[in-house]
Amino acid sequence: MKKIIILFLTLYFCPDTFSQNLPPVFGEEYAGKVFHDSRVRSYLTPQRIVWKHDGGGQLLTSPEGLLAKGNNGQSELVDKQTCIMRSSDNDFPAILLDFGREIQGGIQLVTTAAGKQTPVKIRVRFGESVSEAMSDIGGAQGATNDHAMRDFTMELPWLGVAEIGNSGFRFVRIDLVEPNTLLSLKEINAVFTYRDIPYLGSFRSNDERLNQIWMTGAYTVHLNMQEYIWDGIKRDRLVWLGDLHPEMMTVNTVFGYNDVIPRSLDLARDITPLPGWMNGMCSYSLWWVIIHHDWYLYHGNLAYLKEQRNYLAGLLNLLLTKVDNATGKEKLDGGGRFLDWPSSPNEQGVNAGLQALMLITLRAGAELCSILGDEQLASRCSQTAILMQQYVPDHNHLKQAAALMALADLLPATKANDEVISTGGPKGFSTFYGYYMLEAQAKAGEYKAAMDNIRQYWGGMLDMGATTFWEDFDLDWTDNAARIDELVPPGKKDIHADYGAYCYKNLRHSLCHGWASGPTAWLSRHVLGVQVIEPGCKKIRIEPHLGDLQWVEGTFPTPHGVIRIKHTKDANGKITTDVKAPKSVKIVKNLSNIAN
Repeated sequence: MKKIIILFLTLYFCPDTFSQNLPPVFGEEYAGKVFHDSRVRSYLTPQRIVWKHDGGGQLLTSPEGLLAKGNNGQSELVDKQTCIMRSSDNDFPAILLDFGREIQGGIQLVTTAAGKQTPVKIRVRFGESVSEAMSDIGGAQGATNDHAMRDFTMELPWLGVAEIGNSGFRFVRIDLVEPNTLLSLKEINAVFTYRDIPYLGSFRSNDERLNQIWMTGAYTVHLNMQEYIWDGIKRDRLVWLGDLHPEMMTVNTVFGYNDVIPRSLDLARDITPLPGWMNGMCSYSLWWVIIHHDWYLYHGNLAYLKEQRNYLAGLLNLLLTKVDNATGKEKLDGGGRFLDWPSSPNEQGVNAGLQALMLITLRAGAELCSILGDEQLASRCSQTAILMQQYVPDHNHLKQAAALMALADLLPATKANDEVISTGGPKGFSTFYGYYMLEAQAKAGEYKAAMDNIRQYWGGMLDMGATTFWEDFDLDWTDNAARIDELVPPGKKDIHADYGAYCYKNLRHSLCHGWASGPTAWLSRHVLGVQVIEPGCKKIRIEPHLGDLQWVEGTFPTPHGVIRIKHTKDANGKITTDVKAPKSVKIVKNLSNIAN
């Protein structure tokens, strides 16, 4: 008791003694060995029963009771109507629940006192689609337990509560697996694990489809903002540096500063000693430099940038050795030459994209070195970038490459758009590099065309029942395909199980991938018109491009507070703009391109 009192007094008067803020009964032996989760948990009630196997009412009774809000997951002795699952010698009940939208987490199951006082074994199957929740591991459909367990058996206590699962899902199927068994379920709740952070940025217009796309991109990234920023919450629960760039731009647009970005950048740095390439790909080390450039532009945190000085200098010096001094051609090696998966078969196009990406990186690196006071390295990066500008590779009609070349000024943006990006509309788009195709179209002044591509391509996922954006998508997949929130009728294609390629074949395909969120950042930047032009958002240019919209309004987070913006177009195409910004943010208005 004396030791506990001393520990309590020490904690009360000297809180720094225990950096982890543990209860006073813990001693110093735990210091530095505990981490605190920055996420919260909420419990969600199922929205509907998609399917059930009830044996004509003999195996499953009162399943609709699971749709009612329970008593906060508390077991009760009071006898209430509950969902009863009964198995026979050779027939077993099952139920498939829909929680309404994709979430990250697991489920909570609450049982009653009915049946024998012994554990009951069930099978749990999570699914991002109905077909995934109805599938078996392996086989032609390719369902897996990779990265996160989504198909397993477990035991439930009699008159108790069990929580299980850590995956991305919307649908859950529960099967009773042992014969002649009774299970009384009072509640099945989803355990939603997420960062409890406000949506500071917003976007609204007279086009509800664009509004929904903006919010879906924001929500997709929010789900992936776990302890680090993941690419996917079911599969690809990893920090991928290239994929992190559009995710970071969405975080800037919606949430403002969040430590999940620097934490992920630092992890990649610390586990990749030079001369190694991040994630085993040379392009992903390039993205690390570009991300730091854009993160500094939005947040202006010089102290954090200085922490990168040594690694940044080492990486840039390494990159300078990967350029031919005679031709200016990049010669990246020792890691996968990669833009994104759909571009992989087009080797010539990938080479062109890497030339452009290297050029963008060296320009970004030169700016960062100047900010850090390393003018010598900044000059070397700038001079090499000038040399690289002289080598213009063939994009081989690859939209990813043409987009990067336009953004790197290796190819006029109008030429890149007219000859490559705009051909076939969103045909050839990808969920990752689609963002850079949209950026290239904006640079070409084709804002209306870019908005139409957003409506068709990202909106096409919404039309198939998506509540988050996918790892990959092709509009051709929608031909005669069933939505992901329904059982696949005979004669229809299964858009989840029948498609996908590379590492995301069939049901392994992630339906919540942060790299697909590009339209959220793009709409705020080019339609709402918020463009950061001085580090730390000290100066913001407001340059809206409403296309066929009549009005748009929204907010944008800065380190100094939230900017509020509204644009209204009259019958003659003239835009009236109202901006309310923090006093420390200088606003520059540019309404010269209102017709776009």
